[in-house]
Amino acid sequence: MNVEYTPRHVAIILDGNRRWAKEKGLPIFEGHRRGFHATINIGKKARKLGIKVLTYWMFSTENWDRTEEEKTYLWKLLESGINSYLKTALKEQIKIIHLGRKDRIPKYLTDEIKEVEEKTRHFTKYYLAIALDYGGRDDVIRGIKKIQKSVTKIQDLTQETFNKFLDTKDLPYPNPDLIIRTGGEFRTSGFMIWQAAYSEYIFVKKYLPDFTTDDFEKCIKEYSVRQRRFGR
Repeated sequence: MNVEYTPRHVAIILDGNRRWAKEKGLPIFEGHRRGFHATINIGKKARKLGIKVLTYWMFSTENWDRTEEEKTYLWKLLESGINSYLKTALKEQIKIIHLGRKDRIPKYLTDEIKEVEEKTRHFTKYYLAIALDYGGRDDVIRGIKKIQKSVTKIQDLTQETFNKFLDTKDLPYPNPDLIIRTGGEFRTSGFMIWQAAYSEYIFVKKYLPDFTTDDFEKCIKEYSVRQRRFGR
């Protein structure tokens, strides 16, 4: 693949775990487990393709109406997954960054996230951004509140300075070149509404558990032949 046309930052809206499980007569939990396993394989493929930043939207600010049983399972799955992934992150020099709120998810999961962020904070080879309790509008609102507490004056605010108050501020390429959504839905659901102004989108019919590394590579190849004009 031509490196020149490889996206630097790919974000994936992970969707379809529950529908996948229901259609197969399996527990919803199995859908989440299989979906999480798919993200591990995609991450390996992304690094092989030379993608610098990979973002996974795992839980949105609108997902809190799910049952306590399902949320508890997700928290435990993420805690276990993040803990086991740390070995890979240290070996491959992957910096892990959390996007979203830390004040509403369970403390044990927050502590786990903070630990891996600290242990990988010096890495610059690859970046994995985990969007957990994240919403694009919420990101912007929290950014505005941070400005109020900073020394930045509103009249001095530019697009570049505003970027410094968003959750993506520590990513080398905060604006995704490509956003992929699995699950067959044709909407962005408010994901990165500021950062995604000029992102390319690909909507995939397959549910996340069925989304393979070959499917991912096809998306990257499709991106590589698109012409990005940025308004020009």
